[in-house]
Amino acid sequence: MNGITLALSKGRIFDDTLPLLARAGIQVLEDPETSRKLILPTNRAELRVVLVRASDVPTYVEYGGADVGVAGLDVLLEHGAAWGQGRSGLYQPLDLGIARCRLSVATRADFDYPAAVRQGSRIRVATKYVQLARQHFADKGVHVDLIKLYGSMELAPLTGLADAIVDLVSTGSTLKANQLVEVERIMDISARLVVNPTSLKLKRESLRPLIDALGAAVEGGS
Repeated sequence: MNGITLALSKGRIFDDTLPLLARAGIQVLEDPETSRKLILPTNRAELRVVLVRASDVPTYVEYGGADVGVAGLDVLLEHGAAWGQGRSGLYQPLDLGIARCRLSVATRADFDYPAAVRQGSRIRVATKYVQLARQHFADKGVHVDLIKLYGSMELAPLTGLADAIVDLVSTGSTLKANQLVEVERIMDISARLVVNPTSLKLKRESLRPLIDALGAAVEGGS
């Protein structure tokens, strides 16, 4: 396809990206919540949107299934794009400043996390961000057993599966509702624009104006 394919994920990323696209003069012509289509047209004939899982956005862009995409920094780091693991083939020209949250460690309120870390105990940590968690605890010299989970992370400490979780936190209301407390902030997260370098070379006349327009939209909305 000679046009541009933009990879987005349903939910917060999609909802937060729409106003940026609108300020850049782009409208997605179908609602992903009511349409069964996974490829959505826009008001620009040369641009289409593909809907993929959030964790798959970097893969689609890296391997050319999409020319450009929007992904959270958490997803990009876990994907390996910033860890120097040979998976750094993504150009990241813009921090879009949307879908802001933080990656944090949380435990039950009655778990003495500082003492466990200070004593050198081996703790069990449940997360879907295995690479990020491993790097974080290794940097701190904390021994952990990592348990990969894909959802309902808050259940892990409540059922005794794990001592702590590493997960995204926005308002903290979900943690509070499940009697968990945020004990350590690992990093702040926001969504980034990622571009396939080959696409940028071959489709520069189309892609560069899109990148510039989104950059202006970010500046205009800040």
